[in-house]
Amino acid sequence: MSKSKVYFTTMRTVGDENLCEKLVRLCRTAGIESIDFKDKFTAIKLHFGEAGNLAFLRPDYARAVASLVKELGGKPFVTDCSTLYVGARKNALDHLDIAYQHGYNPFCLGCQTIIADGLKGDDDVLVPIDGEYVKNAKIGRAVMDADVFISLTHFKGHEGTGFGGTLKNIGMGCGSTRGKAEMHETEKPAVHADVCVGCGVCAENCAHSAISVSDGRAHVDYDRCKGCGRCIGVCPTKAMRPGAENGCEILSRKVTEYALAVCKDRPCFHISLLIDVSPFCDCYGLNDAPVIPDVGMFASFDPVALDKACADAANREHAIADSFLGEKHPHAGDDHFHTMHPDTKWEAGIEQGVRVGLGSDDYELITVK
Repeated sequence: MSKSKVYFTTMRTVGDENLCEKLVRLCRTAGIESIDFKDKFTAIKLHFGEAGNLAFLRPDYARAVASLVKELGGKPFVTDCSTLYVGARKNALDHLDIAYQHGYNPFCLGCQTIIADGLKGDDDVLVPIDGEYVKNAKIGRAVMDADVFISLTHFKGHEGTGFGGTLKNIGMGCGSTRGKAEMHETEKPAVHADVCVGCGVCAENCAHSAISVSDGRAHVDYDRCKGCGRCIGVCPTKAMRPGAENGCEILSRKVTEYALAVCKDRPCFHISLLIDVSPFCDCYGLNDAPVIPDVGMFASFDPVALDKACADAANREHAIADSFLGEKHPHAGDDHFHTMHPDTKWEAGIEQGVRVGLGSDDYELITVK
């Protein structure tokens, strides 16, 4: 079996070619023109960024991809689904407000912005996949209505899956509100009373009023808890941890099975930018300093190989000294994502992608000058 091809280019520019033009050239070289876009509705899935976060991708990259799709005869739109956690993107109206503020609007992009799972996050399609963990994925309707699917990913660290790459952008990102709840079931937190100081940060960051603080410690109402994991990520003493011993691993595997539901039976193309690599997801209303230097732009038809190539490239870099990762003094070749988030197992998503036939972890990296 031949290796999957992953195409890569650095953030260096030569002559008068700018980075967006270089991204388009990367996509052409990677074979995007082999897709029939003629009069096809084309979803460009990305993350619009949370209010207060500045690590998300600039809309210029999305405009470049949308313009290429239109040039090839397609009808592009950018899209994302609503969220489970505290923040400004829990419904379509608030989500669109943030998207527009961050430049993801028709005036900047030249295409429409659509929240794929409707006004309240419950407009989804059941996609049967009979996976190991997921039998019927709940995917935002506009994503499934598209004829062609493109993922445009900001690759970064993630407190639940180790890193947030292409598989997470597709799987978690395209799940409706109830789909996200299904994926997060194993991340419902357990409170470790020996290190809980009752600071209340977890309660402040719970969108479902599932956490209260009394007698100097946090308490979780599991009937209310959706398992989004935000409390785990923000807890300053690490008192909040996944209740299931392998909860993060199962989350990663479910995310990959959701990605399979999105990608199967239609043309797909995937782009990942390994830049501004923050330690946590763009879903937070702030971002920490990048943990490694900018690496470059990647593209492939194989989302599994693409994530593996990006993880390998990131791990080859030395940490930036004054960063969340640099404080731990890791070296090039170390597993940066496990160093930052030791409860996670990012390899599980890659393994599951191979297991369910979504892609390969064996790739050929082709450099585009």
